[in-house]
Amino acid sequence: MSAEKEEPVTHPLGTAAVQVERHPQDAKAEDVVAVEEPLEIRVNDTPVAVLMRTPGLEKELVAGFLLTEGIIDDFDDIQAIAPCTEPTLPNRENIMLTSLAAGCSLADQRIERAQRQLYTSSSCGLCGKATIDNLFQHIVPNDAFCEVPVSLVNAAGSLARVKQPMFQQTGGIHGAALFDMDEPYTIEASAEDIGRHNAVDKSIGTMVLADKLPLTNRALWVSGRASFEIVQKALVAGISAMISVGAPSSLAVDMAYRGRLTLIGFARQTDHFNVYCGRVRRES
Repeated sequence: MSAEKEEPVTHPLGTAAVQVERHPQDAKAEDVVAVEEPLEIRVNDTPVAVLMRTPGLEKELVAGFLLTEGIIDDFDDIQAIAPCTEPTLPNRENIMLTSLAAGCSLADQRIERAQRQLYTSSSCGLCGKATIDNLFQHIVPNDAFCEVPVSLVNAAGSLARVKQPMFQQTGGIHGAALFDMDEPYTIEASAEDIGRHNAVDKSIGTMVLADKLPLTNRALWVSGRASFEIVQKALVAGISAMISVGAPSSLAVDMAYRGRLTLIGFARQTDHFNVYCGRVRRES
C-alpha cells in the first residue's frame, strides 16, 4: 500500500520558511519569517529612494510613498507605475519605475529635493529629512479635531487583525488599516509590511490609486507605536484620526496637535486607551 502524498505547505506572500532548532527540546523544525527585500523607486528615470520592504502591493507602496514624501499631490500627478522589465539590469525585480504626468507641478524640483533629503530604511532611528525644519514641511492641518466613536476604537484592532495573515504566521510584521468612521465600520485599505512606515504607505497608496484623496472622515489604525513620521504621513493624506496599539512619541503628539489630528494610543483592550489630542464620542 503506497503512502499518501503529503500536500505542500503554502505560506502567504511575503513570508518564507526557514529551519530552526527549538530549545530546550533540541528538535529541528520549520519556522516562518517575514521576507525583507530592498525596493528601489525611480521617478522619471531618477533614483529617489530604496525602501526595505516586504514584497506585495508594490504599486500601492510607491504611490503612498510619493504622496507622503511630497513628490506628488494626488492621483492626477501619476502617469504610470510599473516594475522594471529591462532584461540586462541587475535586480530589476526589485525596481519600480514611476512616470509623472506632464502637468505635475514642479516635478523636477520635487525629485531633486527628494534625492537630497531622503534616506529611508526599516530601522526606526534613521530619519529621511535633511534638517529639523523639514520635519514639519509637509504638515497640512485638518480644519478641526474630529470626534472618534469609542465603538470604533474598541473594534478597530480585532477588525484589522483579520487582515494580517502574515503576522499570524510570523509574529514579525507590522499592520495598518484605514477605516471609514461611519457605521458599519469598514476597512477601505489595509496592508502588512516589515516596515511600519511601509504598511502605512501601502494603505494610503491604495487610496491614491483609487483616486480617493483627501482621506477625511477616515481613521488610520497602526499595530505599533505612533511615530512623528506616521502622523506626518496621515496628515499629508488628509486623515482625520489615528489609533495606535502602542504609545506615541512626544514629537508625534506635538505634530498631531499642530495638524488637528485626533490621536489615540494604547488601544489594546476594550474601553482602555489614551486620547492625546482630539476627542472621542460615546454613542447613547
